[in-house]
Amino acid sequence: MNLPRPLLALAATLAAGFASPAAAQDMPFDAYMQLVIAKARAEGISEDTIRRMTYDLTPNMRVIELDQSQPGSSSSPGYPPLQPYLDRHVDAARISGGRAVYNETARLHGPIRSEYGVPAEIIIAIWGHETNYGGYRGNFDLAQSLATLAWEGRRRALFEKEFLALLKVAEKGYSRDRLVGSWAGAFGNPQFLPSVYLRLATDGDGDGMANIFTNQADTMASIARYFQDAGWRPGIPWGVRASIPSGFDVDAYRTKLVAPVCPRVHERHSQWMTVAEWRELGVTPYTSLPPDTLVSLFQPDGPGSPAWLLTSNYRVILEYNCSNYYAMSVGLLADEIAR
Repeated sequence: MNLPRPLLALAATLAAGFASPAAAQDMPFDAYMQLVIAKARAEGISEDTIRRMTYDLTPNMRVIELDQSQPGSSSSPGYPPLQPYLDRHVDAARISGGRAVYNETARLHGPIRSEYGVPAEIIIAIWGHETNYGGYRGNFDLAQSLATLAWEGRRRALFEKEFLALLKVAEKGYSRDRLVGSWAGAFGNPQFLPSVYLRLATDGDGDGMANIFTNQADTMASIARYFQDAGWRPGIPWGVRASIPSGFDVDAYRTKLVAPVCPRVHERHSQWMTVAEWRELGVTPYTSLPPDTLVSLFQPDGPGSPAWLLTSNYRVILEYNCSNYYAMSVGLLADEIAR
């Protein structure tokens, strides 16, 4: 990336103060990249890695289009029904694919559960939802996507950090043509962002690499470590189906708390009560749970539709993707895989 001398001078001046996003927002792409490269050098990233990851970068306008088309937080009343989503995401093909991977990886299940406390079916359900068990991991050049999103400026702090993290991933010996994934910068079987890879990607087979692209042991250990880090509690399910008495007013037990993150997801859940307390109200789990287990009641499609008692492990699935549709489909797919 060769810049005219005036732009180099401008970039150097701004880099000295690590310019704020507002100051850099309208800067030409090449000049902005010089600021980021200066930060990369300051963080100890090698010149070889910087060169091979940035030498020909240009903005990808398709990435900008995709980013700008993302929906914001909806303020409209009501929610789309859950069942059509489940029909698409917990279908026969995904269940059979998950069972095949479950059988292929049987040797890994015991060690991973012993180390991280996370059952294999949950890990494989995440893998299935993210990339169809590795069938599609994305084909965007991660360096170009993250550089574009950082330069665009809408979420500069996030994507600039992820671009610098990507350079650190590349330092581990990954070529640029290997570092491809989603338009938003996630990659590998579990679709980790670069910063998540650096923090949690795990060498599951002892070969010295955390290869989440094609290595089953590394993929499963990395997802398990993510869940462990997010607070997964061993020995309890994510949730269980429950029966509700006729005429039971679910809304009377809605949570009164406002979640600081994705509140429209959490506002749909009830207050936390023990299984014993729910039983006293006539709400009965189909599967036995210890009476002192704290659970919340969730009936996503309204009166007369299926209901679940959700444990704290459901909230861990939400840490991976904060969507009730996603978390419910992961949990139900995991149940089907293990059946």
